[in-house]
Amino acid sequence: MASRNFYIQLIFSVLVITLTALLLAWAIVQDWYFTSGLALILLVTQVYGLIRFINRTNRKIAYFFDAIRNEDFTLRFPERVTIKSFKELNKSLNRVNGLIQEVHLQLQIREQYYQEILKQASIGIMTFNEKGHILFSNPTLERLLNYTPLNHIKQLAQVDQELYEVIEAFKPFDRRLFQLSNEREQYQLALKSTPLVLDGQSLLLVVVQDIKAELDEKETESWVRLIRVLTHEIMNTITPIASISDSISKYYRKGGEMVDLQDLEQAQIENTLKGLEVIKDQGSDLMDFVQSYRSLLSVPEPNKSLVKGKDLFDKISILMSSRVENTNAEFTMKCNPEDLEFFIDEKQLSQVLINLCKNALQAVREQEHGKVQLIAGLDREGTKFIEVRDNGPGIPAELMDEIFVPFFTTKTEGTGIGLSLSKRVMQLHGGSLTVLSVPNQHTIFRLAF
Repeated sequence: MASRNFYIQLIFSVLVITLTALLLAWAIVQDWYFTSGLALILLVTQVYGLIRFINRTNRKIAYFFDAIRNEDFTLRFPERVTIKSFKELNKSLNRVNGLIQEVHLQLQIREQYYQEILKQASIGIMTFNEKGHILFSNPTLERLLNYTPLNHIKQLAQVDQELYEVIEAFKPFDRRLFQLSNEREQYQLALKSTPLVLDGQSLLLVVVQDIKAELDEKETESWVRLIRVLTHEIMNTITPIASISDSISKYYRKGGEMVDLQDLEQAQIENTLKGLEVIKDQGSDLMDFVQSYRSLLSVPEPNKSLVKGKDLFDKISILMSSRVENTNAEFTMKCNPEDLEFFIDEKQLSQVLINLCKNALQAVREQEHGKVQLIAGLDREGTKFIEVRDNGPGIPAELMDEIFVPFFTTKTEGTGIGLSLSKRVMQLHGGSLTVLSVPNQHTIFRLAF
């Protein structure tokens, strides 16, 4: 409405000025000097009035935007004016001013809400620019680092020089684990960075989380699982030895005294020999078990070199050929791109892949159309990976947390350290071994480098 009234008044003023100009021209042609002078005065007055009218409107709008820019919402334009167009314009400006003020208040409330969330968060958060100036750090971070206030990342050198070097070298999407020690306690910090752009300025958001409690809980849980498996295996070996030893000792003792050799029966002597053989076998099994444990603890550091994925797969194909021939499963390999290379210990990784492929072939041996796939490639983030896939029955959900526990196995053969050893090898390579299993659909063991 305000713009319409302004538009109508502007057109009316222009028309009046045009008519006055025509009257002035006609009076000059007719030599009507008095009329010419009067028309000229009217024309100047009307042009001046139009300019003043437009300037008043422009000044109001300029004042309005200046007030908005300075976050001054107290500016009010008078709505009781004689000129209707100004009245409507003032009402519109006041209404817009009120709406902007309401939005501004809502944004302030939301900002305070988010700031309070960041302050109360259980993880440390900070943002800093390319020059290292810290724009924000929450109280949790300052409490973790025992330093306040944080204004520049160079202050981190006073907390821990190595921590400062890590943060200074941080790139977008970097992840690091860092152990921070002070006079009170130790912290196991997980660091993660994310890039931000705010008002055209590149920032780095760093999240710092103390995961010591989680690590302690996982460590205790791992020890419980390992001890449970160890005690199970040892008891399975020791129980027959104890039982047989007790039975044999009864042959040679009666009433607390030794039996004379001439009183022994032939069957007793034969049973003694058989019992000693069983004890020997059980002892050998226990020694093999301990040797497997030693092999898990003594994995050597990888002797890395650049190995082409295609060459690695060709080697695996040769080593697995005899096992594949003894099954009805389809075994395929794919390396994309074909020139993909891995910086690995070829001997160690070959053993890992053979172990995973062997497990996959065992999983599909009862399948009518069993398939095992060995796939190498790059994911969306540029991470190199190798996957061993099969369409077997899968791994039950209740066993997913157990399969990497040393000596845990659901098979009647093997020691149960294959997956544990494979995971250890990948850790030494700076990578990871994970599993995804959907029962009766697929199981995927993924090696990420």
